[in-house]
Amino acid sequence: MTGTREMRILTIGAHAADQELSAGMIIAKYTAAGHKAFILSLTPGEKGHPTLSAEEYAEQKRREAAECARKLGAESIVLNYKDAELPYNDEISLEVCDIIRDIKPDVIITHPEHSIHRDHRHAHKIAMDAHFFAALKWIERAKPAHWTRRVYFSENWEDMEDYEPDIYVEIPEPIFEQYCDALSSFALWNGGTGWPYADYYKSLARLRGCLGGGLNWKYAATLMVPKGGLRQYAAGDRLPLEL
Repeated sequence: MTGTREMRILTIGAHAADQELSAGMIIAKYTAAGHKAFILSLTPGEKGHPTLSAEEYAEQKRREAAECARKLGAESIVLNYKDAELPYNDEISLEVCDIIRDIKPDVIITHPEHSIHRDHRHAHKIAMDAHFFAALKWIERAKPAHWTRRVYFSENWEDMEDYEPDIYVEIPEPIFEQYCDALSSFALWNGGTGWPYADYYKSLARLRGCLGGGLNWKYAATLMVPKGGLRQYAAGDRLPLEL
């Protein structure tokens, strides 16, 4: 393990596959260094299959998420909220707050503020409120308060409005191959739901490699740093690891 202690990363996505797709390479690189990662999905994302019912696809997505996480060296947590109906309120934000306090992550990665998908926009707000609630000792819950110093936003094809790639993370080829194998756990990766996810995210990784490292990097993933007060904790900083 690099560094002096085990560190923890928590991704928070609206649907199973959201953060696996957009932060999966970073997760794999993180866990390969001996650290721990947790992938929290607020819904299974069960309404996107052309032939399966929502109930059938929810069960499939949970299995796929667990297998993908296993291949990334992470743990999958999928909540029971409904796809396309993800609420935004204190109840769900406090539920996620409890998960943050339990896991005690050093890094949280979630959706950026803007998205064409309502669930993604709500997931961003839920994650940011949960991060806030988790840090306040005056909010009494089952576990004590926990402050996650670094919060980042991942690059998702539905969330590109105002997305700025502030941090480029080099992805070695074995990690890229691990990522592709892990994401193949999802039927959607190879077009099973009607959109070419594999083509998009493989091409994006190569593009970001060119932009981030020129001739020296083959692949890369990017993260956006929050605006405002939280930026001081992450600006000019790579992930709190030596990878």
